[in-house]
Amino acid sequence: MTNSIHPTKSRVAAISIFASAGMAVAKFVVGVTIGSLALISEALHSSVDVVATVVTWMVVRFSDRPADKEHHYGHGKLESVSALGIIAMLYVLAGGILVESFGRLREGSPPPVLSAIPFVVLVLDIAVNLWRARALHRAAHETKSQALAADALHFASDVLGSVAVIVGLALSGFGFYWGDAAAAATVAIVIATLGMRLARSTVETLTDRAPDGAAEKATAAIRSVPGVVGVERLRVRMVGATHFIDAIVQVPRTYPIDRVDEIKRKAQGAVFAALENADLTFTAVPVARDNESVRERIMVIARNSGLAVHHVTVHDLGDKLTVSIDLEVDGEMTLVAAHDIAHELERNIRDEFGEDVEVDTHIEPLEPELPHGTDAAPDRVETIRAALSQFAALGAIHDIHNVRVRDTDAGEIVNFHCRAAPSMSVIKVHESVDEIERALRRAFPTVKRVISHAEPPNA
Repeated sequence: MTNSIHPTKSRVAAISIFASAGMAVAKFVVGVTIGSLALISEALHSSVDVVATVVTWMVVRFSDRPADKEHHYGHGKLESVSALGIIAMLYVLAGGILVESFGRLREGSPPPVLSAIPFVVLVLDIAVNLWRARALHRAAHETKSQALAADALHFASDVLGSVAVIVGLALSGFGFYWGDAAAAATVAIVIATLGMRLARSTVETLTDRAPDGAAEKATAAIRSVPGVVGVERLRVRMVGATHFIDAIVQVPRTYPIDRVDEIKRKAQGAVFAALENADLTFTAVPVARDNESVRERIMVIARNSGLAVHHVTVHDLGDKLTVSIDLEVDGEMTLVAAHDIAHELERNIRDEFGEDVEVDTHIEPLEPELPHGTDAAPDRVETIRAALSQFAALGAIHDIHNVRVRDTDAGEIVNFHCRAAPSMSVIKVHESVDEIERALRRAFPTVKRVISHAEPPNA
């Protein structure tokens, strides 16, 4: 939602106040002077428009204010409430005009005194109202403002009413005494008919009716985001110009939290682009996909228990599964406590795959966070580099480069890059690099950890 008052709404509403007031005074004075009920009715209609426009001008200054602690969805529905009030005023006016016009028809009141003045005023009124109705309709469409839409409808009805008054006065001029009263009744009917259309849309907004096609557009936008499995439920309602959308969205349960958060951000952008102005509440529901592997399901079980596992090996023996897992726990933990954690993990795996699954858990200490270190001296780096190159010369790994050595309280940390033939399998590369790392630790007992990165020749 916007954080400031929309300048278009405020400006157009303010201009309409002066235009409505001027034309209402002109029509009322001429109507009383010549004794035309139709023209007086139009003047009263324009007077109601003045009141309505003042209300609109005041409302739009509040409706665009952002949400606060008391109005969590903003203040947009103030426009709908004001539109209902304006519609009610118009129906009261229409009823009064109808009563008076039927009374004159029944009593046979004398026709108005005609001259060119009322026709000039009415033509000018039509021109002004056409301009205002068009400007207000455009502003209402751009800002999704029901209050401005109500004003635009009023001025459109003024145009039809003015045409009806001209016809009525012309009939009176040709000797049809009922022409003026019939024109007044026509003005009342026009007011009531056009007001009914606005009343319907306003009530639908106040009762939270979903805008036509909005749910379909929002659903399609969310489904288009990579990673979304499905949309379980979606609800839409309008508050002012903003679509408020509540969506329950299915995402793969194997995704980490940061990946799900990325899906949420992309969904918000997709919905905003589809509906122009939208506020999305995204509730992620993790679900299992049909193509989820046994290894992925085990990783989910471990993650839900807050456990760090790796080297998950699964073998299908036909009649049963065998699973091997490396479980990392705090190195200072007692064996009894660690065994209880491993036993709970194994039980959860059997609950997922059946009691006949064979689970073996290897417990190992969780690698601690290493303290901050400093870069080793250049001659030490060169010594380590030479040793790595020597060990690599005995196997398929070559081109040892980007060697870095850091001194920490726990020991030396060595990082290096190397190259291997592009056709080598990952398993073969891993085994070859492991041999180099083990040889380095044997040759340099102060080396605590070795981290290698293998890449093809053209990387």
